Parts: sequence; structure tokens; C-alpha cells
Amino acid sequence: MLLETSRDFAEMSAIGASVIFADAMSRLANGKPYNLGLATGNTMVDLYDRLAAKFNEAKADLALLSTWNLDEYSLEGTCAVPHDHPLSYWKYMHEMLFAKLDPALGFREENAHFPDPASPETYDPAIAAAGGLDLQLLGIGFNGHIAFNEPMQENEISVDAFAKLPTRVLPLSNETIVQNTHVTANGDSSLVPRYAATMGMAPILSAKKCLLLACFAEQTAPLKAIIAKGCPTPFLPASYLWRHPDFRLVYTTDKIQLGG
Repeated sequence: MLLETSRDFAEMSAIGASVIFADAMSRLANGKPYNLGLATGNTMVDLYDRLAAKFNEAKADLALLSTWNLDEYSLEGTCAVPHDHPLSYWKYMHEMLFAKLDPALGFREENAHFPDPASPETYDPAIAAAGGLDLQLLGIGFNGHIAFNEPMQENEISVDAFAKLPTRVLPLSNETIVQNTHVTANGDSSLVPRYAATMGMAPILSAKKCLLLACFAEQTAPLKAIIAKGCPTPFLPASYLWRHPDFRLVYTTDKIQLGG
């Protein structure tokens, strides 16, 4: 594990964009496909702007780039929210990244993947058939979740079983609904769907590299708990990253402090 501090949000975003760009180009520049796992939320906005600029400036050939989003909101757990829904992750990715890529680079719409609440069981086999995730970008919820893999007690599920959870649809915890109301819905709880399709722990942990960015003061508590525990527990889903062979955490010290 590599723990890296940054002076501020801009530097955190710049580090993240540079890590992803370098890793992607190590394969794309050699004519090899690259599978990039994507996350959403306010943490990633500046990163995606910088990443698009790097691809555009390098005139990168993105024909072999495939993206795989962590999650998508669902209406009643049976279908994805419409693309024009204010909180649609499809909408977010197209506005924050895809629309900023020079069309001449060759990134194809069909290579942008999202878990489908109508058939979540098809997502993991599709990722595996593509060769697995080369890098998974992650944020962390205020309760320690990654994607929408919510905390569970160890008397509900074993440590090993939690690590094997597949992509699936699940109801969001009240804590996550409150968080997302505050962070992404401008305080309007009615905008936040109560279900989501989420990439499971299994494909996340199978990624060759994992990169987690943190910038909210509310993320201090789960990150400190993960560092203190030093081993995986279902009660802190992000703790499973601790044993990942290539995990990097970058956080901004102007908004979140892990020392002391």
C-alpha cells in the first residue's frame, strides 16, 4: 500500500489524473486494450477534467479504452434511472469525462459500461471476458463503503464471503442516502434513489491496481479506523483494499487529516 498526502484538492486531482494517464498509456500506446474502472462524485470532478486534457494533449488513441463504472442508481431496484435523471451516473460520466475527450481520439460509446440493474449478473463475466480491470478508481463513503458495498456486521457475513460479493442490486442504507442528499443532491432527499446496482467486492479486489482518493473531513473517521485495524472487516468495506497488492491512497491534507 502507498499512502500519499497532497496539499489541496487540486494537487490530489492532479496526482490521480497522472497515475491513471500513465497506467493507461503504458498499454494503449502499445496497441493493447485498457480496462479502466471509474467512480463518480464530487471528489472526481477535477480529476476527470485533468485526465481528459492529458489524453487530448497527447493525442492518445483511445479506440482500445474501455471504462467500467462502479455503480448506477436504480428505480425500485428493477431498472436504471433515466439518463436525464439529475443523479444518473451515465449522465455524470458523459458530462465530466466523455464529452471532454476529443472525438478524434476514437473513444467509443459502446466501450463505456455501467452495471445494469435489470441484469447485474452479466457485469462480472463481461469484465472478466475483457481481461479484468487494469485500474479501479475509488472514493470512500462516510461509513467506509466502496461503490455501494455497504458495511455489514461480521455476524452477518464472514470476512471471506464479503470479499466474494458479486455485482448486484441492493437497497441503500439510510446513512448513504443522507450522505448523497448532502453531497450530490443539494439537500433534496427526494432526488436520491433508494436502490443501486453496484460493482461487487470481487471484481474491485481483482483489479490489477486500485486508486482511492479522499478529500472530505467526514472520510477521516473511516480511513483512520481502516489504518488502525490493518486487516479487512465487512464493517469497513474499504478495509479490504489494505491487502490489495497494488493499492494507492491519495488524500488532501487541507480537508482531511489522518495524523494524530
